Amino acid sequence: MYVRLLGTAAGGGFPQWNCNCPQCQGMRQGTLQARPRSQSSVALSTDGRHWFLLNASPDVRQQIAAFPSLAPPPACTRGSGISAVLLTDADLDHTLGLLIMREGQRRTIYATPNVRHALTEGLALAPALQHYCEVEWREPASELTPLPLANGSLSGLSYAACAVAGHPPRYMGTQALPQPGDRVGYRFVDTRTGGRLLYFPGLASLEPSVKTLLPDCDALLLDGTFWSEHEMTEARAGTTSSSAMGHLPVGGPEGSLVQIAALPIRRRIYVHINNTNPMLVEHSPEQRAVKEAGIEVGWDGLEFTL
Repeated sequence: MYVRLLGTAAGGGFPQWNCNCPQCQGMRQGTLQARPRSQSSVALSTDGRHWFLLNASPDVRQQIAAFPSLAPPPACTRGSGISAVLLTDADLDHTLGLLIMREGQRRTIYATPNVRHALTEGLALAPALQHYCEVEWREPASELTPLPLANGSLSGLSYAACAVAGHPPRYMGTQALPQPGDRVGYRFVDTRTGGRLLYFPGLASLEPSVKTLLPDCDALLLDGTFWSEHEMTEARAGTTSSSAMGHLPVGGPEGSLVQIAALPIRRRIYVHINNTNPMLVEHSPEQRAVKEAGIEVGWDGLEFTL
């Protein structure tokens, strides 16, 4: 299984276009030692030619341009090696890329009923997309199931969706109460090599259903949105807490870092990292704490094989 991190930032990217927090300001002025990052998305393949996108970032165009394997095949005037898109939720930073990918081809999209409802009734993205290309919506399986390519043949991957705690997208309004299926993570298994990947870019807590999966994987891509519960307030970039936004902080006695540090997983990588998170800064105490635990801070273009 080939894994490529196309984008590793939370909504808005890093630096964020309208943010002048110390970290975004430092990036623009060249005084901060950190990598720029586009919005969160991952590409998976077993053969290097046919790919699955995990979420469709608003930055998908530049992500495809930076990764030639997703470009049109040489013999085609138009085309793509992207077989399907698997959505974890209906958030804007995970779905607006579907509109960028609207031209010409049939599009296969895996989404829970809750996610599809939000994209249809709340955002009207699904109805708009139908005017540009044929769309096949598929409900993701809850048990390990073969993941087919666009032509229906086997990809060599099996997958399963796992419901996790989260919130419906903000555009659904305050009347939309959290429901199972608003957010999922994914489990992938390469049927040839046995390589196992878990993908949880949004996570409000490490629930028992998630914890039972963690020891049984070779690589974990985990929500790294915020370092602390009140990070947005401390950075003067907002007032909403990490938990109110449906994200488990990395740091602190209850944070994800403490909970995954001792797990015997070969690759543990934080993704979906907000521009205010201090672990983005090279050699910061926060990044040092992550690395000392044997965990990685994800960056755009990072690749590995399972």
